Amino acid sequence: MKYQFYILFLFQVVFLISCKQESKNEELILVKGGAFKNSRTNFSGSNITIPDFYIGKHEVSQKEWNEIMGKNPSKFKGDNLPVETVTWYDCIAFCNKKSQKEGLVPYYTLDTTKTDLEKKDEKDNLKWLVGTNQGANGYRLPTTIEWEYAASGGQLSKDYIYSGSNDAKEAGWFYANSGDKELLGFWNWSEIQKNNCKTKPISSKISNELGLFNMSGNVKEWCYGWHALEGETVKERPWKGGGWAGADFCTEIAYEGSYVGNSKGEDQGLRLCKNK
Repeated sequence: MKYQFYILFLFQVVFLISCKQESKNEELILVKGGAFKNSRTNFSGSNITIPDFYIGKHEVSQKEWNEIMGKNPSKFKGDNLPVETVTWYDCIAFCNKKSQKEGLVPYYTLDTTKTDLEKKDEKDNLKWLVGTNQGANGYRLPTTIEWEYAASGGQLSKDYIYSGSNDAKEAGWFYANSGDKELLGFWNWSEIQKNNCKTKPISSKISNELGLFNMSGNVKEWCYGWHALEGETVKERPWKGGGWAGADFCTEIAYEGSYVGNSKGEDQGLRLCKNK
C-alpha cells in the first residue's frame, strides 16, 4: 500500500513539474522552418532556409520584465503594456536572467569588463563583449532573418506587406492611430505629442498567420546581429517592426532600422526567441 502511494505521489510530482514547464512556454509559438514564402520580404527567392524555432506570441510585457529585472524602466506604465526604454544590452541581460530563473542554459555570454573590438559605433560608450552559446536552450533575441520569417507568416504566409494584413492600421500601432484621434497627413512629432500617442497592450490588433501579435508597430523590437551603415564603416544593432511613434512604412515586414546598442527610447522593446 505504501509503495502504491509512493508511486502515485511521484506521478503527481512529475505531472505538476511538466505542467509548470509547459506554462512557462505557453507564450511561445513554434515556428516551423523552411524557405521564405512571402514575396514582400528581403529574402524572397533566396537560398536561405530557416530551422524550427520558438518566438514570443507578443512583445515582452512590463509585468514580465519587472518580475525578472526587479524594476520597470518604461515611460508608459502598465503591466500589460510592452516594456520600453530598454537598451540592446538590457535585453541581453534580461534573456540570461530569465533563462537562469527557469533553470535553462543562458544563450549569451556578457562581459561588462571587456570591450568588443568589432564594434565601430563610436556613440556606444559601453561596447560590452557579448557572445553566444549556440547549443543553449535559454532565451535570446531573434535574428533579423528569423524575425522577418516569423512576421511574414513562415510557411503559412499569405504574402502580406505588414504582419497579418495589407492594411497598416489593421496590423499595428504607429503614429497615425496610437493616440487620442487618428492623425492625417505626414509624420509630425509635435502633433504626435499633442495627440498623446503611446504604446498599446501587447496582444492588441490582429495576429498574423502564426498567431503572433504586434509584430508590426507598437514598439521597435531589438534583434541580434549587426546593421551596417555607410558600407561597413559603422555598425549598429538592428531593430524590426516599427513603433507607435514612427511612420507606417517602418512597420512593414521588410523594413529594418538600427540604433547603437546603448541607446533607449520610449518606443524600443523586445520579443523573446528560443531554439527548438
